[in-house]
Amino acid sequence: MNEHRYRWRNRQIREHLSVIDGKIAPTLWLKNGTYLNVFTKKWVTGHIWIYEDRIIYVGKDEPKNIDGTEIVSCEGKFLVPGYIEPHAHPFQLYNPHRLAQYASQSGTTTLINDNLMLLFLFEKKKAFSFLDDINDLPVSLYWWCRFDSQSALQDEESESFTDNANILSWLKHDAVVQGGELTNWPKILEGDDLALHWMQEAKRLRKPVEGHFPGASEKTLTKMKLLGTDGDHEGMTGKEVMNRIEMGYMTALRHSSIRPDLQKIIRELQELGCDSYDRMMLTTDGSPPSFYENGIINCCLEIVIQEGVPVEEAYCMASKNAAQYFGIDHRIGSLAPGHVAHINILDAKENPHPVSVLAKGKWMKRNGISCNDYMPFDWRSHGVLPLTLDWDLTKFDMQFSMPIGIEMMNDVILKPYPIIANTGDDVLDSKNEAFLMLIDREGKWQVTTLLKGFTEELGGLASSFSNTGDITIIGKNKNDLIIAFNRMKEISGGIVLAQDGEIIFELPLSLGGMMSEEKIDDLIPSEKQLRELLVSKGYHFGDPIYTLLFLSSVHLPYIRITPKGIYDVKRKEVLFPSIMR
Repeated sequence: MNEHRYRWRNRQIREHLSVIDGKIAPTLWLKNGTYLNVFTKKWVTGHIWIYEDRIIYVGKDEPKNIDGTEIVSCEGKFLVPGYIEPHAHPFQLYNPHRLAQYASQSGTTTLINDNLMLLFLFEKKKAFSFLDDINDLPVSLYWWCRFDSQSALQDEESESFTDNANILSWLKHDAVVQGGELTNWPKILEGDDLALHWMQEAKRLRKPVEGHFPGASEKTLTKMKLLGTDGDHEGMTGKEVMNRIEMGYMTALRHSSIRPDLQKIIRELQELGCDSYDRMMLTTDGSPPSFYENGIINCCLEIVIQEGVPVEEAYCMASKNAAQYFGIDHRIGSLAPGHVAHINILDAKENPHPVSVLAKGKWMKRNGISCNDYMPFDWRSHGVLPLTLDWDLTKFDMQFSMPIGIEMMNDVILKPYPIIANTGDDVLDSKNEAFLMLIDREGKWQVTTLLKGFTEELGGLASSFSNTGDITIIGKNKNDLIIAFNRMKEISGGIVLAQDGEIIFELPLSLGGMMSEEKIDDLIPSEKQLRELLVSKGYHFGDPIYTLLFLSSVHLPYIRITPKGIYDVKRKEVLFPSIMR
């Protein structure tokens, strides 16, 4: 088993010493490159010796033994540590394996991943087996430990989630480097001592706790700091970022599909006189495939450097700072002896898009050409199978008698409104309203209402991609809703659109109905096509993928459609319960 996350075996370490003594040749010698020392924040010209997956030596000396060594001249090139994505949600149509593969091509060689979907997909033993097997990839994958489901689940589902979560076992796992993110922070403030206990356990294990505090006041941020939170990625202005840093928070500056704020934040920080970046990281916060068309953290770096942040500070924001925060800086985040050989080779200091990438000492990309095409990951051996539904959707299910509907204020913020439309006909006449259903993937319960602002013309959408893994149905024509659902069922999960009795789009999600097995390069055009179709039918916002995902997420205001029913987020109560089918 690849154990580089936390140690090398004694035999390996002795071999590493023998490389220094010349008894064993390095496997790779990067010769005469100019590399960034992240500790001094200076550029140094010298050599880097690598043995298998580990950096052995960095400095002026050449290796004594080069028998069989691959020698690469880096003269005129600039070498920096592989980039770290500190806040990844690796399930946005893609899967963790494919995201890691794609990320490596643009220099992001470490991902700190949300484990939420793993808690829905696996029981604990299978989840940990999955963590071990996927660790064999060249990219370094670490994980969070969620404390809540981020939705209001049915009682049985909630109990199952808690059993699968087995929070303390997750916190103790060597692949898990933080607790959180704390989307349930209001409950913790109000006295949820079980969650507070888990936070304390994370601290005892010397693992940070990540917050989720959009728009939080100074008082709230102070209280959450007292409770044990270490970091937050929800600062949306320079002032909000500075408030967090001044309190001792580690802050990830976000540039994502629904919050592309990085340029604005950097400018505002500079206006505030900020000249220290040691408490800052960079994140894309789990954006959908098309947002990653040009890469991941490299794109954040491009913005930061263009806005005048010193290049040395910028590369530390993308590497060393995150590694220190998660307590893994003894292994990743710098070009130094003993570290995993994650290295990006650049044409210029100011150009963060690497021409060559090493991950664990293996070439991911060389001179602009991809040279490490991952083998497919065997998801089925871990029990992640195509979605199978043994029930049908019928007109009988389509009783839309709810007095309260849901109105979109933007991609993810929803508010209630009174329904006055006639919902008894097969076609909904009101211009910007659509039928909305959330149905248990086992077919046991359903919630029905109207959704305003999603579409003006779309006949039917059926999606197995949701925050809870249940089925979302949206559209203006009940016949098209059934057609879309039947096709989604036929392809074993995915997102399907129907119009005037015809299927006009389908995106299969063959891994549990939640994730695609396709490469992200192939997912990007499909997601673009989906967005273009929805926009043509009246979707006026930026990210329909996050809209579908967050319809049932109770960490966002003001109202949600959840397995328990229509849920008032502020009052934390079910307004109208789900009904059994």
